[in-house]
Amino acid sequence: MRQEPEIDYLEQIKRAKDHISNIFKKKIDVGIILGTGLGQLIKQIDITHEIPYKEIPFFPISTVESHSGKFIIGELSGKTVVAMQGRFHYYEGYSMKEVTFPVRVLKALGVNNLFVSNAAGGLHPDYKIGGLMILNDHIDLFPENPLRGKNLDTFGVRFPDMSEPYCPKLIEKAIDIAEKSDVEVNQGVYVGVQGPNLETKAEYVYLRTIGADAVGMSTIPEVIVARQMEMKVFAISAITDLCSPGNVKKISITEVLAAAAIAEPKMSLIIKELVREI
Repeated sequence: MRQEPEIDYLEQIKRAKDHISNIFKKKIDVGIILGTGLGQLIKQIDITHEIPYKEIPFFPISTVESHSGKFIIGELSGKTVVAMQGRFHYYEGYSMKEVTFPVRVLKALGVNNLFVSNAAGGLHPDYKIGGLMILNDHIDLFPENPLRGKNLDTFGVRFPDMSEPYCPKLIEKAIDIAEKSDVEVNQGVYVGVQGPNLETKAEYVYLRTIGADAVGMSTIPEVIVARQMEMKVFAISAITDLCSPGNVKKISITEVLAAAAIAEPKMSLIIKELVREI
């Protein structure tokens, strides 16, 4: 049987980008990745196009029940945005190149601003369920790096600097928006782990000891790739469970989604106003 030749990564990105560009030809100002239980921002977007992931060439398909799997394109706060309703995780069995493929496609579409949300466990003893944490740094504990392998100079340098993974100006603007809107928000360090199991009590202590304020299973791979391509990144966590000593208890996905629902309106307000100021 004749075997089809393998299509290289750059060509995959090009075909995915071309498919989206043929549907929507305007410039896109902001790309938004929506985390677990944080898809309600979609309701505030004046949607012009919905593109299921399964229709985009080479796009992965989300296997997590709370992730819908659509590219949403439309207007938000006077800007053209594309929102990923559903993201991909390393624990689903994807490689890091597959996990970060959509970010490569966003950049190929001309997107230079990336906003990322996630659901996270609160390691800081002052954090509360339903609270928000703006990421000002992170600790990468994933077993694979999305930049591993041959560097493709089209994307960026071999050794991208990560001293400021999250844009200080966007953080400053977000804090100002939160203060003016009377929304309580923290800044902190996010640690990314492989998952999908939640951590043991001893692991929570370890993660806190090494400097983390919140823990999750996403975001960092996308941020690494975005920063290699010199995209400006803003990221925010919804605290969906407490992981500090004395507060750890068994948690279900139902409880995570309920906590995300508490945080979501506040998070949407910050993102909506931040998009306005881009």
